[in-house]
Amino acid sequence: MQKAPFQVSPLAKHVSLRERVCAHLRDAITSGLLRPGEKLKERELCERLAISRSSLREALSSLEAEHLIINIPNKGPEVARLSLREAKDLYAMRRLLESFAARAFTELATDEQVQALEATTQKLAAAALSGVGADVIGAKTEFYSVLLSGCGNSLVQETLGGLLTRVSLLRATSLLNPQRLPKSMKEIQALMVAIKSRDAAGAERVSKRHLLNAERAAIEAFEKQLTIF
Repeated sequence: MQKAPFQVSPLAKHVSLRERVCAHLRDAITSGLLRPGEKLKERELCERLAISRSSLREALSSLEAEHLIINIPNKGPEVARLSLREAKDLYAMRRLLESFAARAFTELATDEQVQALEATTQKLAAAALSGVGADVIGAKTEFYSVLLSGCGNSLVQETLGGLLTRVSLLRATSLLNPQRLPKSMKEIQALMVAIKSRDAAGAERVSKRHLLNAERAAIEAFEKQLTIF
């Protein structure tokens, strides 16, 4: 079955061309439309995005700094692949920072921020029911954006934000597993209950359990891919 090309959507006019191209390609990678190991053909991308090769290369350089693509000598750029060790290291760091963020959000977030987080949880639940992968990942991204913005720690927000972008290289496989997705939703809803109750210790505990389960699912899916390739 031939994969449908990713769609290019308009962004705000004040955003630079490099940032716009980065956003388009980042979305395509994090949603799974561009898969790990997939070669990025410059000519094809320039035509699809209606940009010059120099503009594309600026964007690719930025994505390489984010560890989302790699540039292979004499072969060109491709979507980055994570090693098993890198995947485990990412989840270990994610578990540490995200459980901290969950606890801090519960303690520090305003009522309005809690309501905003609950709204993203409802949006995620609707996306999960629809079964549309891009919608699920997009809603999960919104959830984390609200969570991190209310945790009161800009360094955690910046660091975890970067980690989550790299985790998306695995999430497109693990989160859309038909067995994993309903369990993930129950865990996130349990986290939301703890946050609304202002139970900081409970939120931290639920977050750690959710991340351990997410890690197991992601690593299992990752190891299956290794046996295929």
